[in-house]
Order: sequence, then C-alpha cells, then structure tokens
Amino acid sequence: MQFAAAFAFCDIAQLPELARTAEACGWDYIGISDHVVHPATIESRYPYTDDGRPRWPPFTPWPDPWVAIAAMAAVTERIRFVTNIFVLPLRNPFLVAKAVATASVLSGGRVDLGIGVGWMREEFELLEQPFRRRGRRTEEMIEVLRKLWTGEMVDHRGEFYEFGPLEMTPAPAGPVPLYGGGISDRALRRAARLCDGWISDLDSVEGLSASIETLHRYRSEYGRAEDPCCVFASATDAFDVDGYRRLEAAGVTHLLTMPWALYGYAPGCALGEKKKGLERFAADVIDRMREK
Repeated sequence: MQFAAAFAFCDIAQLPELARTAEACGWDYIGISDHVVHPATIESRYPYTDDGRPRWPPFTPWPDPWVAIAAMAAVTERIRFVTNIFVLPLRNPFLVAKAVATASVLSGGRVDLGIGVGWMREEFELLEQPFRRRGRRTEEMIEVLRKLWTGEMVDHRGEFYEFGPLEMTPAPAGPVPLYGGGISDRALRRAARLCDGWISDLDSVEGLSASIETLHRYRSEYGRAEDPCCVFASATDAFDVDGYRRLEAAGVTHLLTMPWALYGYAPGCALGEKKKGLERFAADVIDRMREK
C-alpha cells in the first residue's frame, strides 16, 4: 500500500513546507482538491453528505491545483501528486491538457490526474460550461486529453469536440495516470472502462470493499481484468495498521488521508501541527506497514 496525504483546506502558504515534510518522512503522494468558487447561495445538492450540504464553509482555501502542484514539485524530488479530484468537465479540454502536461514535464513525471464530473450547477454556469450530459462529455474529454498528450499530430471527431490535425507541446514524457472519482454505479463503470483506477469518497471498509468488488467486475466485463488498477480510498472506520491492512486486503492500493485530523488537529490548524501530523502518521503507520 502507498500513502497519500490530503492537503485539502490548507492555507496555501503552508503547501511548500508541508510537501517537503511529507517527502522527508516517507509519504508517497500529496492529494490536491479542486473548486473554483463558492457561491453565497448553493442550491445544488452535495452528493456525499446526508443533508446535501458541502463539508466546508465559505472562504475555505481552494488553490488552483496545477499552480499548487508546480510550487510543491519545485521544492521536492520524489513525492508524487494526485488531484482528488479535479472537476474535468468544468474546463476546456485543451487548457486542461496544457496545464497537466506542463506540470508533468516540470515535475519529472510526478503528476497523476484524478477526475470527477462535478455536482455544483452554479459553478458550471459561472465557468460557462454545460452541466447537463457532463458525464458523457467527461468521457470524450478523457479521449481528447490522451490524444493531446501523445505529442503527435492528432485530430478528433466526437459528439462534443471536433478538431483537425494539431499538436500540443510540451507533451508528458509518458502516459499520465488518470483515475475516475465518484461512488455512483455510473462513476464506477467509467473508471473501470476508461481510467487507470478509481478514487473513492469517504466510506466504511465494508462500503469500500463492495465498491472495489464492483469496480473489478466491471473491468472484467470490459476486458481489462489484467490491466493495472490503482484504488485511492479514504476510510471512515479504519485508523490504525490493522484497519489499513483490512483495506489493503480489500484491494485498496493507496490510502488517502488527512493525517493531522487523525490526531485531533482541525483542518485550519497551524503549520507546525500539520507537520507533526505528517511525521506522527509516518512513524505510527507508514513505517510499520513497510516492515518486513
């Protein structure tokens, strides 16, 4: 199992130092979340809470993922970065391809793209992207991104996007790993068919086990059972080595967690407290999980 530290809701001034600390104490990944704006009134229902309200209040920091990743990559050498998740259909695919490719090249290929279809209609309207059929559009965008990242002259004729021969430089040195987010059946099918893995929302070990079983069943249906498949998971009821070993046995390949929260520190806690959380989790869990 590999370990990803979720940097959601952090003061952006803390990110470079947190990245250095995470790398130094053995974390494998840093997870960066995504929203562009937070309207004063949100009528859209958030799909991951019982009451439909977001887990964060207004004025929570949401840095641009690619600027944040570039800043952290500049002060690290080994640790990888994954978006958790990036709302793909909220954007133009050419601009996404350019940003991801540039970040990948500058970081030495340390960028993974986790994508979701989004839930906030208000945000789509502000960014002038259609909210309806965003799932189908996301699927075509994945095809477009992978074409553009080849570094070759490519064209495309699809339902939503059409362009003649063109190339985009710089191109990543190799394929950018791409993971599908979401817990609906449609999201699991999309991840199984088109992606290199899946990123969960918060769920129990039992719930994650069931979703992973479904994911692999769909991958078999699509003839992809033998292809590598990463699963990034965040558990609501696993907080120690024994719990994480249960997740690993269920098929979780990457644990995604906010370590300082596990030790009683609030999301807005001071830099020193976050660093202590990273270091303590590394000693309590990562080092022990890697013992032979």
